[in-house]
Amino acid sequence: MSKKKKKYYTVWKGHNVGVFETWNDCKAQITNYEGAQYKSFETFEAAKKALNGNYNDYIGKNKSFTSTLSAEQLKKIGQPNYNSISVDAASSGNPGVMEYRGVDTKTKQQLFIQGPFQEGTNNIGEFLAIVHGLALLKKKNSNRIIYTDSKTAISWVKKKTCNTKLERNEKNKDLFELVDRAVNWLKTNTYTTTIVKWETKAWGEIPADFGRK
Repeated sequence: MSKKKKKYYTVWKGHNVGVFETWNDCKAQITNYEGAQYKSFETFEAAKKALNGNYNDYIGKNKSFTSTLSAEQLKKIGQPNYNSISVDAASSGNPGVMEYRGVDTKTKQQLFIQGPFQEGTNNIGEFLAIVHGLALLKKKNSNRIIYTDSKTAISWVKKKTCNTKLERNEKNKDLFELVDRAVNWLKTNTYTTTIVKWETKAWGEIPADFGRK
């Protein structure tokens, strides 16, 4: 069995800032801290360099991508529609610390971000991100579409329910308050926004990806 590679965690905003050598130490800094900013790195040197830089210069930065699909498949799929926003969630554990955000698909400019929440799942975050995007676009009377890489979240939104198995407790009380608001919004609003599955195999990670993989 291969040994799990060690990671170092940079915290730009949290109860304490700095570079931490374990996920538990990092988690302690970001839990219950609104607007926490953090990311993992493969070396201490990279994490230290990032700490002296700007969070926005590191978030969502993915490795270069080359599709394994054939030229015919890529031609059939085509290019992304840049008259759109992209949404994504990141969860460290399942359940674990979770956050979600939405960005402009072309520029990757962040349009909204929520979290980190102390106890959530990736599916809940993806669901909330879509609904947040729907409400934002309706408010702006925008004709943009929404990209998501979660089939599960798309299904939940269509059914107007958050079909999670996560049980409610004190740790996730604030998260489920958002879930309840999102479900209520879906049941009491209409929208014309098209929700589209992001073609990861053709285009790489969705632009809203937190780049923490």
